[in-house]
Amino acid sequence: MNPIGRLFIKGHVALYRATGGRRGGSIRGMKVILLTTTGAKTGQARTVPVVPFVDGDDTYVMASMGGAPQHPAWFVNLQKTPDVIVQREGDEYAARAVILPEGPERDRVWSRIVAAMPNFGEYQTKTSRVIPVVKLERKAN
Repeated sequence: MNPIGRLFIKGHVALYRATGGRRGGSIRGMKVILLTTTGAKTGQARTVPVVPFVDGDDTYVMASMGGAPQHPAWFVNLQKTPDVIVQREGDEYAARAVILPEGPERDRVWSRIVAAMPNFGEYQTKTSRVIPVVKLERKAN
């Protein structure tokens, strides 16, 4: 990512954290959460705003990167270290990232995601990779 993009994300994350998501809580009209992963190469904490799909008590994130041919860095990170931190507005918690395997469960969730947020269906048409869907399972305190 270019330096301006990194600076924008850093500012967005700081604003979200400082206000408990009251500011910086959406991008282009879609709610966002903060996802903190462990860098696959550096081992350092990396936090990015991502658009979730919330289905009852379940929270999912989609590694779409707008339909780019490669996975976003946060997805590569959680493939190596699936223990993450999630902040949804003022609620911050530890979670385990579970990548849904291709098949009936992922297809069911994906169809619900696309019905609620059609832009994700558009992203899928832009890439040959299957966009990963990741369930963020809250860990017990």
